[in-house]
Amino acid sequence: MKGEGQALAMRETGLRFRLVVLAELVKLRLTLLVLLTMGVGFYLATKGQLEGVLLLQALFGTALVAAGAAALNQYLEKDHDARMPRTAGRPIPAGHIRPEMALLFGGAMAVIGLVYLAWAVNPLTSVLGAVTLVSYVLVYTPLKRVTTWNTAIGAVPGALPPLMGWTAAGGAQAAITMEGLALVAILLFWQLPHFLAISWIYKGEYARANFVMLAVEDKAGVRTGRHAVGHVLVLLLASALPFALGMAGVFYLVGAMALGVYFLIQALRFARKRTVDEARCLFYGSILYLPLLLGLMVLDKAS
Repeated sequence: MKGEGQALAMRETGLRFRLVVLAELVKLRLTLLVLLTMGVGFYLATKGQLEGVLLLQALFGTALVAAGAAALNQYLEKDHDARMPRTAGRPIPAGHIRPEMALLFGGAMAVIGLVYLAWAVNPLTSVLGAVTLVSYVLVYTPLKRVTTWNTAIGAVPGALPPLMGWTAAGGAQAAITMEGLALVAILLFWQLPHFLAISWIYKGEYARANFVMLAVEDKAGVRTGRHAVGHVLVLLLASALPFALGMAGVFYLVGAMALGVYFLIQALRFARKRTVDEARCLFYGSILYLPLLLGLMVLDKAS
């Protein structure tokens, strides 16, 4: 009995470890954020009763594409990840999964996800998923070693999931509209100060890994701070678009402006002091800002 208990415990430990490795390979937290923004876009685009089955199909297909993109990204960056303490524990550089297996898994998940979206949701949502995948894996990932513009370019695939949700809700009549693009603008300009904060916190590691980041080249941090403030100011304007386009009401607008001012204060403090502590405050402020803004949008959705 004791031997059977030990064997069962070892199997459970092994299963937990494999699940942890899988979660790291698909960047579970990032994938969940993609699904959150996609779901919000779907809900806001829905007129009348929410189609639960269609939503689940859209989330499932998007999850496969996002998981595949994350695995392919880690495959391409495995050597660079090994040089940074922040990423050295990822599955490939840590030796938990062979590179070729990660490549096969990522490619299979991405292709299956795109085919599923085209079949179960609509072709337009699948096309947007393909644009997201290609721009993230084949454009943004290699540009991180070429130009500081990689952050701005990389924000594009991160901003497309809510538009995928918007088109998914349209079914056979799916179309890209100004309302959907407003959601893209919000996600786009939210990501920029978010990632500028991250790059400032880990600029030493990025330098050792030969990533070309603004925070690495901007030794004093003046440009980095200005960029953070500028992007938050544009975000403040973009966050008013759902009200201007009739997607949400006055309650949302007041809350969005309050959140924007809070976010702007964090960016201004970072731009003034340019310390790692202020960068962390800006980072955590961005983490707080987005779900609260999306929550306000959902709560005050225009009928």
